[in-house]
Amino acid sequence: MTERPMDPDVDLHMPEQRAEARWPVLAAIAAGGALGALARHGLQSALPSGAADFQWATFLVNVSGCLLMGVLMVVITEVRKAHRLVRPFLGVGVLGGYTTFSTYAVDVQRAVAAGAPVTGLLYLAATVLAALAAVTAGVWLTRRVASVRAGAR
Repeated sequence: MTERPMDPDVDLHMPEQRAEARWPVLAAIAAGGALGALARHGLQSALPSGAADFQWATFLVNVSGCLLMGVLMVVITEVRKAHRLVRPFLGVGVLGGYTTFSTYAVDVQRAVAAGAPVTGLLYLAATVLAALAAVTAGVWLTRRVASVRAGAR
């Protein structure tokens, strides 16, 4: 059995790919992360809530980010070949900066500490279920649209 690299775009057995410049990838991730974090901050500022409330902004950010991740992965792996910086910029950077599962964990803890354990538990379960459903829907819908478009050609 041959070992596969973590990143399917890079074959570490090939010296030219091992020596590939990392700075453009890091810059793409950083730029995308800044944009994603700004988008998340904007949504969270538009939908403020207290510690004991259901955290709708974080919920919407994480669910929509998962949907977009499902779409992105199908587009760049199955529909068309993408530039090597698209996945680091959009997937790791923008969507990594946009989604915030660390804030989700803190939100659950804050709800419990604020005396709203039912809200915290509901938020905990709803986020996981909705995020998994969203990424699955993103993959399924994108594959469906891509197959319809391919059939129309």
